[in-house]
Amino acid sequence: MTCDAPGSPAPSVPSPPVRRSYGTRRRSTRTVRVRASAALVAATVLAVLLVPPLVQLDQQAVDLGSKLLPPSWSHPFGTDDLGRDLLVRCVYGLRVSLLVGVAAALTATVIGTAVGAAAGALGGWTDRGLMRVVDTFSSVPHLLLGIFIVAMFRPGVWPVVVSVALTHWLSTARIVRAEVLSLRSRPYIDAAVSGGASRWRVAVRHLLPAVLPQATLAAVLMVPHAMWHESALSFLGLGLPMHTASLGTLIQGARGSLLAGQWWPTLFPGLFIIIPTLAIAGLAGAWRERINPRSRSELML
Repeated sequence: MTCDAPGSPAPSVPSPPVRRSYGTRRRSTRTVRVRASAALVAATVLAVLLVPPLVQLDQQAVDLGSKLLPPSWSHPFGTDDLGRDLLVRCVYGLRVSLLVGVAAALTATVIGTAVGAAAGALGGWTDRGLMRVVDTFSSVPHLLLGIFIVAMFRPGVWPVVVSVALTHWLSTARIVRAEVLSLRSRPYIDAAVSGGASRWRVAVRHLLPAVLPQATLAAVLMVPHAMWHESALSFLGLGLPMHTASLGTLIQGARGSLLAGQWWPTLFPGLFIIIPTLAIAGLAGAWRERINPRSRSELML
């Protein structure tokens, strides 16, 4: 047994390793996910805006001597069965799919917000009647109802927008109605009603501004779903014409090539659907957690 001399420094004790808590690791993972999603969304927007003018290639130019070429420096995504460059075709297809998704999401959000706000603010028979309409539309599968709507028009972009919008406003109507019902019990709403404000004035001046963040979030969440819906209709041959480059028509036209062993005409349009939709969904999920910190549920596409 040894004794330390008086005045000698105490022996240093190694400090225990610093361990990051579960909450810190979770916040770090969420930050990385949000930054990755933002980078992918920015890359998608830049590709849609910059690739067509910078790459001097006609997306409809047929070159049978270059058909089904594998990915290379001259054709990074390869070519399709008509010799068209797949990179340019995928970018044009992504542009069309984004147009359909954004237009359909905005239209559906306007319809759903109007119906949900009217049902929650007016109540009574109006609420019950509008909710029965919502339940009736919800009882029919979205894809089946969308096929029925598209079949009444000639193939094109706007029939698909109308089809997707008329089948996707139901969830927004329910969300807005529930939010309006919770807001109706707030003291400032009671004060406005006691002051003589009509129901429509209360709805326009107080309820609608309060539900706008939820309605905007619903619109953003609807964009990926609308893109998938458009791709499904186009893949079935019921959406956009085959000569129009959309992600659904590209995959539909590549079925024969996939069976013959050429994987690139199917892989890259599929990635152009999956990656942007997951990126948009990731940003929307982070926004939802910021609006409602108690919500930590996974995003359903």
